[in-house]
Amino acid sequence: MDLGLKGKLAVVTGSTSGIGAAIAKCFAVEGAKVVINGRSQQGVDRAAEKLGKYGDVVGVAADVATADGAGKLIAAITALGNLDILVNNAGVFENKPFAEITDDDWLQMFNINVVSGIRLARAFFPSMLARNRGRILFIASEAGVKIVPEMIHYSTTKTCYISIARGLAELTKGTAVTVNSLIVGPTMTEGVETYLSTMGDLKRMETAYFDADARNSLLHRFARPEEVADCAVFLCSSRAGNINGVAQRCEGGIIRAIL
Repeated sequence: MDLGLKGKLAVVTGSTSGIGAAIAKCFAVEGAKVVINGRSQQGVDRAAEKLGKYGDVVGVAADVATADGAGKLIAAITALGNLDILVNNAGVFENKPFAEITDDDWLQMFNINVVSGIRLARAFFPSMLARNRGRILFIASEAGVKIVPEMIHYSTTKTCYISIARGLAELTKGTAVTVNSLIVGPTMTEGVETYLSTMGDLKRMETAYFDADARNSLLHRFARPEEVADCAVFLCSSRAGNINGVAQRCEGGIIRAIL
């Protein structure tokens, strides 16, 4: 199936590893020009060299959690031309008891997981409307719907992304621009693998996770980043023109609800 992405300009924040890198790779394979982003120049260079094997990839090192970093990325994208696709993927997670989450913890989590996406959407959404084309996708999480008590601050930021995406979609009425969020379930990224490994044998921890906290999962295993990327890239394609304002699930059935 031709997704109609050849020649499109796409940016994926937080794309030097994990889900972001998988999404960037999929865009490149489909013929889009992809801007990848991360905070470290070394990490961006390494990812650009790796992903460049699959297509046209440009790396920009910038911390999108800051106004200066977001501005740097916005300027680099603008210099390349009109942006067709924005994927707000940059984010962090943390396990921490609610009473121990400080004001600084909340602000840092929001700056990375929420404000970064707001800044970029604010920069590119108006021009997409003016040109009557474009895709914006916010990478959310099942934690934004099925709140995780051990990481309330993280869960809250993902709920925000779902709300922001729907709100922006309301502003696209009568245009060919779409804004959606993607509710991602447990995925075996490098970060998750490292996190689980600190608590014991990786395979044993994965089994324990799906026998306990994630027992509702129908997939009953961690998704692969590539599986999430396939769904994300489709939502950003010309084939998904009638999918707008949706919180699309890609969570392996872990949310036990029909709506």
